[in-house]
Amino acid sequence: MFKESITDIFFDLDHTLWDFEKNSALTFKKILLENHIDVALDEFLSVYVPINLQYWKLYRDEKVTKSELRYQRLKKTFDTIAYEISDSLIHKLSEEYIKHLSSHNHVFPYTYEVLDYLKPKYKLHIITNGFQEIQDKKLKKASLYDYFDKIVNSEMAGVKKPNPQIFELALNLAKTHAKNSVMIGDNLEADILGAQDLGFNTLHFNAHKEPQHNHCKMIDSLYEIKQIL
Repeated sequence: MFKESITDIFFDLDHTLWDFEKNSALTFKKILLENHIDVALDEFLSVYVPINLQYWKLYRDEKVTKSELRYQRLKKTFDTIAYEISDSLIHKLSEEYIKHLSSHNHVFPYTYEVLDYLKPKYKLHIITNGFQEIQDKKLKKASLYDYFDKIVNSEMAGVKKPNPQIFELALNLAKTHAKNSVMIGDNLEADILGAQDLGFNTLHFNAHKEPQHNHCKMIDSLYEIKQIL
């Protein structure tokens, strides 16, 4: 497809390599139990997951701050399931969630196999909207850190994907060009369209079982990357 011209591959982290939902569920299982929050985990997560995605979009769009994101996603979840909880306990849960999230290390199937395949052929990098304080911990805990040459996050860039500045910073640090690069991520708006605006080649990892589109090739398994690159 574009194999011959590619020198650099940029990955998103959460929902692309690092299995955010599985690690998040394990974290909530721990902190809800330890804080004696009497809610069924499945019920809690069925409400929390879409609310979290909604607040991450607001955060990308500069409509909420980091602290608002962390508080409001929990507050709205508990309100929706009609569970009475104090603000102080919500803040405590928010802090414990961030503290323990990066201690889990589940990745998507074929992550290591695909990275081992790509590493000798290309320079590999990360572009993530995640918070700097925990993204490195995730990478190290999951034994992913050493695969990547440059790791760019939204806090060091001062902007979030799909803002072109974060992609430009990543290209500059990697000393490469968009036409020679592939961006692989799960979010159509942030990863795919954002990167395409600068001329990246793109692959959309369909982690959320979204409808098919014509913006670029969609893959349902990371293993498919071996057949493309």
